[in-house]
Amino acid sequence: MKVLVTGGAGFLGLHIVEQLYARGDLVRTFSRGCHAELNQLADDVEIVQGDVRSADAVANAVEGVDAVIHTAAVAGIWGPWEHYYGINTFGTQNVIAACQRHGVTRLVFSSSPSVTFDGEDQENVDESAPYSQRWLCHYPHTKSLAEQHVLAANDGRRLLTCALRPHLIWGPRDQHLIPRLLDRARRGRLVRVGNGRNLIDVVYVENAAAAHLQALDALEPGSRVCGRAYFITQGEPVNCWDWINQVLSVAGLPQVRRSISFQTAWKLGAALEATYAALRLRSEPRMTRFLAAQLAKHHYFNIQRARSDFGYVPHISMDEGMRRLQESWRTS
Repeated sequence: MKVLVTGGAGFLGLHIVEQLYARGDLVRTFSRGCHAELNQLADDVEIVQGDVRSADAVANAVEGVDAVIHTAAVAGIWGPWEHYYGINTFGTQNVIAACQRHGVTRLVFSSSPSVTFDGEDQENVDESAPYSQRWLCHYPHTKSLAEQHVLAANDGRRLLTCALRPHLIWGPRDQHLIPRLLDRARRGRLVRVGNGRNLIDVVYVENAAAAHLQALDALEPGSRVCGRAYFITQGEPVNCWDWINQVLSVAGLPQVRRSISFQTAWKLGAALEATYAALRLRSEPRMTRFLAAQLAKHHYFNIQRARSDFGYVPHISMDEGMRRLQESWRTS
C-alpha cells in the first residue's frame, strides 16, 4: 500500500511511519513541521508539509494514496476553541473529504479515550460508553466531534473507517506527556491530587503505533472493524502515582511527597480557568478541572474489542518500555 500519515512528524505519527516503512509500505507524511528522525528517512519517505486546516493542502497530500492514518492534532488542556476545533475537527473533516474525493478506501483515525471522560471515575470502561455530555476542556470535545465524523463517513464499500483511542502514550521521543511531568517536578510544582489510589491506563508508543497498522490491515469490506472505535492500552492498569514516581526515579528526580485533595484541586482549577478566561491569558493554568480529574480519578479501559477484532496485543511490556525510556535518556 501507499499510505499517508498525517502528523507523521509527531510522536505517535513518526513511529507509525517507521513501522510502515519497515514492513515495506510506501509512505507519505503530511505535517506542519518536521523531525530529525523523519529527515533521515527523506530518501525513502515522501515528506509533505502543510496545515490540515487547508482543504487544498490536504487534498493534494491525499491524492494518489491507498490509505490514510490520521494522527495530526493539537493536544492540551488550555487554549481557544477556534484553535482546537480548526485542527482537530475541521482538519479531520478535510481529511475525510479528501479521501472521498480521491477514492481512498481506508482511513484510520487516532482519537482519544477522553471523548468519553466527564470528570468521573472510569473503571474497565468499554466502547459501549457514550460520548461525554460535560466537556472540561476543548481537546476531548473537538476530538469527539472528529471521531463521530470519521465513523459516520464509513459506508462499508468506498470508504472504510475506524477510530483508535490510545491512552496516555509514552516512550522515547515524547515531547508532551513525560517532558511536562519532569518539568513540573524540577520546578517543584508536581503535587499528588487525591488519595493516590487511582488506577489509570497508559500505552507504550510502539504498541500504539502497531495497533494503527493492525487496524488498517483489518479494514476490509464486511469486517467488524469498519465504523467502530477501539480503546488501546497496555491492558494492565497501573497506579497513577506509582507510575509517575517510577518515571521520576528513572529520570533521577525525587518522588512526589506533597498532596492536595481532589476537591481542593477542582476548586482551584475552576478559579484559575475563570481568571485566565477573564484576563484572556494564553498561558496554561497550573491547575484545571480536567487536570485535577485526570490526576485523581480512575480511568482505565477494556481492550477486548481490539484484541478480538484485529488481534491487538501490547507486545512491549511496561518494564521493557521503561527500560527503553531510560536507555534513550542515557544516550541522548
